[in-house]
Amino acid sequence: MTSHVLKLAIHATPGAKRTEAAGLHGDALRVRLGAAPVDGKANEALIAWAASTFGVPKKQVELLHGAAGRQKVLAVQLADAAALAAAQALLQQLRGEAAT
Repeated sequence: MTSHVLKLAIHATPGAKRTEAAGLHGDALRVRLGAAPVDGKANEALIAWAASTFGVPKKQVELLHGAAGRQKVLAVQLADAAALAAAQALLQQLRGEAAT
């Protein structure tokens, strides 16, 4: 089975009013998190945001790096190449980039 994984570099900003993408921070997508960085709540909010944004169950989103920091890397498992392409296009929109 071919793996269709979208890796996301994230700059997390916990303690925001709501969870949302907020442009770029360097090369990473800035995501404001409507949860405090306590007891893993910010990471849970980030995983829930990614699952909702990319239309996958939370179990298909994995925090690869950065559990205790602002710089994080997420992996989103997608069903097929078409879903991966759609997710990449959505990521470009979130990053404020024009589709190529």
